[in-house]
Amino acid sequence: MQVATRRWGPVSGWDEPLPDWDGPSTAVLVFAGARVEVPDPALAQVAAAFPTSAVLGCSTAGAVVDDLLEDDAVVVTVVRFAATRLRLRTRPVTASTSAATGADLGRALADDGLAAVLVVSEGLDVNGTALAAGLVDGLAERLGAAAAADVPVTGGLAGDGDRFGRTWVLVDGRPVPGHVSALGLYGARLRVGWGSQGGWSVFGPERRVTAAHGNVVHEFDDQPALALYRRYLGDRAGELPAGALRFPLAVTRPGSSDREVVRTVLAVDEDAQTMTFAGDVPTGSRVRLMRASVDRLLDGAEGAAEDAALTAGPTPSAAPALAVAVSCVGRRLVLGDDVDRELEAVRVGLTGDTVLAGFYSYGELAPVEGGPCRLHNQTMTMTTWQELPDDGRR
Repeated sequence: MQVATRRWGPVSGWDEPLPDWDGPSTAVLVFAGARVEVPDPALAQVAAAFPTSAVLGCSTAGAVVDDLLEDDAVVVTVVRFAATRLRLRTRPVTASTSAATGADLGRALADDGLAAVLVVSEGLDVNGTALAAGLVDGLAERLGAAAAADVPVTGGLAGDGDRFGRTWVLVDGRPVPGHVSALGLYGARLRVGWGSQGGWSVFGPERRVTAAHGNVVHEFDDQPALALYRRYLGDRAGELPAGALRFPLAVTRPGSSDREVVRTVLAVDEDAQTMTFAGDVPTGSRVRLMRASVDRLLDGAEGAAEDAALTAGPTPSAAPALAVAVSCVGRRLVLGDDVDRELEAVRVGLTGDTVLAGFYSYGELAPVEGGPCRLHNQTMTMTTWQELPDDGRR
């Protein structure tokens, strides 16, 4: 396994030529910085350089490479595997079709030797909860529930900085809205790790969701959802929906014994007084506002990297490895000028020779502890890939 990173800027062009690694065992991850409005030249050059490789990527709220956050560049990470097979599938998706699309992708990727799935999705017109559940169901349908449970599904929803206007996913090398791509990785020599942690704490009174449809909430405690949320935000109410990233909701589903999940606002409807979240917030759920300190977020980032190392198990320290970090745009807004410290905290939890790449997202996908993949918000999610040597020695 070999890993290389490259940067492209609208003015500077490429920092180094793209590696001559095209082939069916090469994965190319492409993440556009938050302020890169027209990445078409870079995307066309990537498509031309890697016509037979698995190329997936998306718009972001910031691209990650080498412990740095890039807003003004397209970051390309090229991974050439020695013994890992790849299968890339892309489908159109909307909020109403998310479950069916996820299931279709899961069935398309389910095959012998499947070791992991990496997903990048449309970030606005999508129901991340349904997409994750559909992926899990599709894998289980073809592989069986027990085998599917051993396949970590990770990734995230595309971003658009803090604008929440338009997101895109690469489709045949072109930036296209309304799509989701999933990369399957197959082979016994691949070791995959994953971890996901937050660092947020709840405050204020508990409210009950009294009217909701999927990921659109109409009422809290029989009051219009947006009006009640605005009262919470006070002076920040005029910054919606971006201002809500600083105050997500902790959601406990009705009748659920699971730990609470975090949900971030994607859009608001002033006329209907509704709020659209990145994932489902079912009627009957109990919700509370959340907030975070810089120190708690940094602890969560380091913990996510440490969890990824634990789930990967013992691997050869000398072998090249890649860590894909997917963090939430809400964390970035809270961290402000300290956002680079989050990436430094991640590095503390990784081995020194691991290449770090990734992006800031509108939602993160990762397994829950002891359970399947789910949509997360406001978390740092880590995925690590490393191939064992030919003889399998660790």
